[in-house]
Amino acid sequence: MRILLLALWGLVAASVGGAATIEEDFSSNPQLDGWKIFGDTNLFQWNATNQNLDVTWDSSQTNSYFYHSLGTIVAKSDNFSLTFDLQLSDIAVGVNSNKPDTFELAVGFINLASASSTNLERGIGINPTYGARNVCEFDYFPDSGYGATISPTLISSNNQFATVFAHPFTIDPGALFHVAMTYTASNQTLQTSVTRNGQLFDTTNTVLASSFSDFRLDQVAVSSYSDAGADGSLLAHGTVDNFVVMVPPSPVQNFAGSLTNGAWQIQFLSQSNWFYTLQRSPDLQSWTNVSPATPGTATNLFLQDANPLADKAFYRINAQRP
Repeated sequence: MRILLLALWGLVAASVGGAATIEEDFSSNPQLDGWKIFGDTNLFQWNATNQNLDVTWDSSQTNSYFYHSLGTIVAKSDNFSLTFDLQLSDIAVGVNSNKPDTFELAVGFINLASASSTNLERGIGINPTYGARNVCEFDYFPDSGYGATISPTLISSNNQFATVFAHPFTIDPGALFHVAMTYTASNQTLQTSVTRNGQLFDTTNTVLASSFSDFRLDQVAVSSYSDAGADGSLLAHGTVDNFVVMVPPSPVQNFAGSLTNGAWQIQFLSQSNWFYTLQRSPDLQSWTNVSPATPGTATNLFLQDANPLADKAFYRINAQRP
């Protein structure tokens, strides 16, 4: 048998103190550092001179995201946090005369599969067909007659909402705002604080009700939502900068493999609330499960291919949250 190449579930962030950290100050091209764009690429431009990200939130366009993988899947049972800077140059609502009400400007966490669904209409709210799913984000609604509103929002995998509305809090163009969001699993609380030019601006809390279902988040994103299905519309320009994301560590760590008694055996540090399957491929194209789905133990886990190929083979761990 030839030497085997191990293909493992990748980690895009460094482990720090039992968590993983993603930091981005836009000092270099972010698209060379794992950031990607879904939707309208014209809405997101790296500003090399100012070392930040120029963003257009334009609800007349399709759902669009500037996003980075978390390197894991975050759920309600996990602790996680996000901080970032936000500075607007202009913002207007009711730019579509047929949609005169306010609409949200958003930055936070998404699930890429949910966010990229062709059915998604973010402004429709609770709706079994078109409603949003798997979201944790900072939303800002400019004033359209009821006061400008900050609204930290959690949306479950089945379109349940947990949110608060703090108003009147105007994010005025030119001022520098710093947003900090921290979710604590032990009391299921999302706490959000905002400073304006270094001074406390607003502190709000969202406490999840006991009936609130779970969520699955896998990306941090700047989100420009379409106003399809909404009563309002938005056009805003500004910058975001200095992202710091803290999430649980990768579900696969300390990965190693060896040939033991004629069987290929994988050893790694697993996480609880995950299921792991050893997969094999002869060509890195098609993959076959060679072990049953095995629950993580938060300790070393061993998975084995009892019938390895006679020639070469590639292995990877498929990690899934139930």
